[in-house]
Amino acid sequence: MRRTAKIFAAAAALMAIVLGPPSAWAAPTPIPAPDGTVSAPARTQISFASLSGVRTGTANEHQSRTAMSIAKLYLAEHVVRLGDPADRDAAVEMIRSSDDGIAERLHAKYPGAIGTTTAAFGLIDTRTSGYWGSATTSTYDMVTYLDTKIRTDPGSPVLAAMASAHERAADGTAQDFGTARLPGVIGTKWGWTDDHVSAHASASFGTDFVVAASTYGSAEQLSSDVTAAFTDGRAAPPPVEPLCVPTVPPLCVPGTGTTIP
Repeated sequence: MRRTAKIFAAAAALMAIVLGPPSAWAAPTPIPAPDGTVSAPARTQISFASLSGVRTGTANEHQSRTAMSIAKLYLAEHVVRLGDPADRDAAVEMIRSSDDGIAERLHAKYPGAIGTTTAAFGLIDTRTSGYWGSATTSTYDMVTYLDTKIRTDPGSPVLAAMASAHERAADGTAQDFGTARLPGVIGTKWGWTDDHVSAHASASFGTDFVVAASTYGSAEQLSSDVTAAFTDGRAAPPPVEPLCVPTVPPLCVPGTGTTIP
């Protein structure tokens, strides 16, 4: 089986997981501030949506901040849906490893990709000046994008790539912070500034929710602000063996522990 076909097989497995019955532990619960918004320091913006229709966020969730590598989601979306099929493997790997080199090549070939995704998904706070690395977005738009994907295209290779992200990015950054630390998360895309200090962001999904956060600060500050903004009040889920596609490197998503032939 060609690698692209294996990626789509993994996406199909992910679709079965996302469309399956939601677990009792799946969705964290936002802690409201007195005005009903999500409570977080001013440096941080957070947005949350559940598939049951609940949507909330911090008072500043519409601020259009540096998108960092979150912009790669919007770039990959265009490549997977509308681009050359030969570029799909690269788009998936760009998400899994947050590889800037791949982003440069794909953006050069599809310079209007982010704008196309912005228009298609109604991302009202997302801006691009013609270069992927200078794009801005909001956590509101991150959640809008992922919420739409899970509802309309849960088998997308973009979601499968988020669910099989490498432990470390292409530049060596640990991909384990922010919304990824909430219970029930299946897949995440992270972003950070080159200095690893000025700003960090993450966007995640579970079986019945999506959540995004961005902060002017470190990865640990983002993690701290996110975990302080949610409570789950439920037991942690039992460990689940990953479902792996026999590629090099292997492509895995949470599943039954079997291998796709």
